[in-house]
Amino acid sequence: METPASRLAILKTASDAPETPKGLPPDTTLVVHEVYASVQGESTYAGVPCAFVRLSACHLRCRWCDTPHAFDEGVRRTVDDVVTEALAFGTPLVEVTGGEPLLQPGVYPLMRALADAGRTVLLETSGALDIGRVDPRVVRIVDFKCPGSGELERNRWENVALLTKRDEVKFVLADRADYEWAKATIAEHDLAARAGTILLSCVHGELEPADVVQWMLADRLPARFQLQMHKVIWDPNARGV
Repeated sequence: METPASRLAILKTASDAPETPKGLPPDTTLVVHEVYASVQGESTYAGVPCAFVRLSACHLRCRWCDTPHAFDEGVRRTVDDVVTEALAFGTPLVEVTGGEPLLQPGVYPLMRALADAGRTVLLETSGALDIGRVDPRVVRIVDFKCPGSGELERNRWENVALLTKRDEVKFVLADRADYEWAKATIAEHDLAARAGTILLSCVHGELEPADVVQWMLADRLPARFQLQMHKVIWDPNARGV
């Protein structure tokens, strides 16, 4: 049976990449699942060529998670090495994702270095951890968890007050109940006024996109519907895309 500690075990047990020196401070290394180039599949940046840095480990277990392989696979690398690889793709956009990237202290210098290099940096985060330390140049995409995820109680509502018009808020919907919860949450927290964009998407294969669009139109919801573009272009289970 999983425990909170076992969910984060990879952060202690990951092997070092051959070029990673021993004994470095925690904020100079990262346990990395994969680094690759593709097109951004979600957010207002959908379709833009993007380098992805996927970090390992997550303290949540959303029922519909599509990247469970990031829970316990990864190699420890230096932040500088990861920055070099991400920039080498030459894309204007870099997304830092996971797992839950804010679990690792090295994520902050990573994002800062990418922004210093002139890239537009996106952070995909669960909304369960404090977003206040993130470099203000970074676009924070905060994925508040709906009831259908099984992780509703982990939402950190203090993050709402930290949102700016640069940020985006995402709700992944498994059913009509999730939609109604998201609609109520948008109104309760005045998210349309706080964030730049509110995104609604479906759990792949569980909820019909056309249904969500109809609900949004009927309610005149101040949100943007999105599909996971990478699951349309490639096999929904493909990695590294």
